[in-house]
Amino acid sequence: MQSGSGGRRGRRRRGGGSQPMSEINVTPFVDVMLVLLIIFMVAAPLLTAGVPIELPETAAGPLPDEQEEPLAVTIAADGTVLIQSTEVAREELVTRLQAIAAERTTDKVFLRADGIVPYAQVMEVMGALNAGGFRNLGLVTDAGGPTLDADGQ
Repeated sequence: MQSGSGGRRGRRRRGGGSQPMSEINVTPFVDVMLVLLIIFMVAAPLLTAGVPIELPETAAGPLPDEQEEPLAVTIAADGTVLIQSTEVAREELVTRLQAIAAERTTDKVFLRADGIVPYAQVMEVMGALNAGGFRNLGLVTDAGGPTLDADGQ
């Protein structure tokens, strides 16, 4: 007669012993990738504007997209002028713009100015843009501002 262990003598218990596991556990990899995806989705919009300014609001629609990214010139609240995210002295603005215009295929430029910047300073920078070779100028504002319609819409 056989004892209680019977025919189980030759079988090994699963998961124990010296046999390597042949399955790949991808759960930690998926978890890490989802966390990275969320981080990049949150961080990407923060990379678009380099200088924090309070743009005035208007009812004008957005400009159509183009192949080459337009040059962005910013006038901060304290009056400093920035090309993209580089601060430029007002005396060097025209020469710097002429050098940039020589390298670009389009003369499109976006002018961003803080709402508290005096109109005269904005016009000075617009004159410098014109003297620098940029004739296609777009003024950047926030949407949803007041309109001059009789309906108020």
